[in-house]
Amino acid sequence: MIAAVRYVFVDCRFDLLDPAAAVERYRAGHVPGAAHLNLDSDLSDLTDAPAAGRHPLPTATAFAAAASRAGIGDDALVVAYDEAGEGGAARLWWLLRHFGHEHAGVLDRGVGVWRGPLATGDETPDTAVFVPRVRDDDLIDADEVLERLGDRRLVVIDSRAPARFAGEPSDHPLAGLDPVAGHIPGAVNVPFAGPLAFPPAVLEADEIAVYCGSGVTACVNLLALHHAGRPDARLYPGSWSEWSRRGLPGETGN
Repeated sequence: MIAAVRYVFVDCRFDLLDPAAAVERYRAGHVPGAAHLNLDSDLSDLTDAPAAGRHPLPTATAFAAAASRAGIGDDALVVAYDEAGEGGAARLWWLLRHFGHEHAGVLDRGVGVWRGPLATGDETPDTAVFVPRVRDDDLIDADEVLERLGDRRLVVIDSRAPARFAGEPSDHPLAGLDPVAGHIPGAVNVPFAGPLAFPPAVLEADEIAVYCGSGVTACVNLLALHHAGRPDARLYPGSWSEWSRRGLPGETGN
């Protein structure tokens, strides 16, 4: 428990095709006092991209620095938001849990539901001290997924749009980013864009792993699984962008 609650709003909007657009939207209107955390530079570490996936996780040191700049300390109850649930806010929620900060939530449906005034320009929140306490039970890597293909104890969820999951020709803006289309063999498609509905077999599985294209929108499903009583579901951070570049087995179709 925290003795005194201090609400900290964080703007996590991003645009994979136009990274600068997120900053422009933030400056055009954001929740007053909210800092903006950038998907590429604050919520990811692109040093090993794309070999390790398009959005590898940030190091504990780098994330702690970003969280501190945003005003997140032990006394903070973080409210993360993005445009309309596209994944940035859920990514911050997941990272906070991964680094030991449980007091966080996501503004459902994004900044568009905010009924208060919006501020413009940049913000300089009061800095805080974020102390990372890294968990070791919420990740799964490609090697474990590969080793456990066909293991009925593990359900693997693919969070991408159905056409990308199936490897079908698509006009989706992210189609063609990866060298191979398709999905991890045996994966279950639960598109993050929803409405999210997890089959009973998923919720009753011994273990759950979740991936997407690069480990961002998968966090939307992880948040939903948390609310559905499965906070133990694990993230595969490299996701299909790493899996396909490694030439690991894939399937197409539904």
